[in-house]
Amino acid sequence: MKLCFPNSMDECVYFTRRKLGEKGTAVAWVFKEKCPKCKKALMGKPKDEKTGKIKIRASEYVCSSCGYTMEKGAYEDTLTANIQYTCPYCGYSGEHQMSFKRKKVQMLDEEGKKKSVDALKFQCAKCKKDILITKKMK
Repeated sequence: MKLCFPNSMDECVYFTRRKLGEKGTAVAWVFKEKCPKCKKALMGKPKDEKTGKIKIRASEYVCSSCGYTMEKGAYEDTLTANIQYTCPYCGYSGEHQMSFKRKKVQMLDEEGKKKSVDALKFQCAKCKKDILITKKMK
């Protein structure tokens, strides 16, 4: 199955291009879904009435056609993440689809301390080692 790459960022809820180790890379994206109520328009973050810009930190998604609102966590759990990757361990290039549910993972930060971060976790199709696409750490 060949994954279809987004034509515009307007089609995506999430998009990232990451380097994994020395020789690994990953491109992950999540398409917006249609409204579960009216099934006409795509769900998206609400717009500010004054400026017309999208509220990036909003905690809900709104249908532009019928006005139906859905909690951010509940909506994002129904989405599917598409990933094109090159394994940092074996160099295999492949594609993977999974639910867009981030899992808590223990990692070491710059100072060598353990830190719990959210990540998309999947296995390489060839060597079966875990690959993590972490949420950007601040």
